[in-house]
Amino acid sequence: MDKRYAIFDMDGTLIDSMAYWENLAHEFLASKGIDTIPHEILEQIKPMTMVQSATLFIQQFHLEGTPEVLVSQMHHMMDDYYRHTIPLKQGVEAYVGKLHSQGVNLCVASATVEHLMETCLKRLGILECFDFLLSCETKGIGKDHPDIYLEAAERFGAQPQDIAVYEDAFYACKTAKDAGFYLVGVYDAGSQKHWEALQAMADETIITFEEVPQ
Repeated sequence: MDKRYAIFDMDGTLIDSMAYWENLAHEFLASKGIDTIPHEILEQIKPMTMVQSATLFIQQFHLEGTPEVLVSQMHHMMDDYYRHTIPLKQGVEAYVGKLHSQGVNLCVASATVEHLMETCLKRLGILECFDFLLSCETKGIGKDHPDIYLEAAERFGAQPQDIAVYEDAFYACKTAKDAGFYLVGVYDAGSQKHWEALQAMADETIITFEEVPQ
């Protein structure tokens, strides 16, 4: 594909952050005195926004407070990691920089809130490569629905088939593919068990950005 438009997921695609997110539910619920989380709950929250996850936690574990209060507490836990710790995945800076220099229109569409995206990508030196940032939290719906990709397409003024979507999570890849986007599957250790299925679905795959010809 001669890429003119590209939508990048952030966590697990651009930055190596999935281990932090996978630990967040345990870290947060442990702070509430809950040491054991059923596996089905951990699976259920994967495609959810943080508000949806917080609502489930309140219902499942009888926590006090509103979903918005719990989300604020979880954001506070993640804030320091985004500001100081989480790195780019290998080869991302060169890959994104090349697309940007070639005039490709780029954006980030993530489950993470905009201010954390902006803080992290600015620290890592690639924020200026992107035309805009979109968050599922702002949309109020996760990537099990295509809304965030379709809004990006609308902002680009382009059709889905002309836009490359870079994603690592299988469910998000399926959503983008089903909505008609050109799918670039990106390998991440957190999604390893779905990698073969993702390879079969994707139009293009990347194991590491370092190995993509520059």
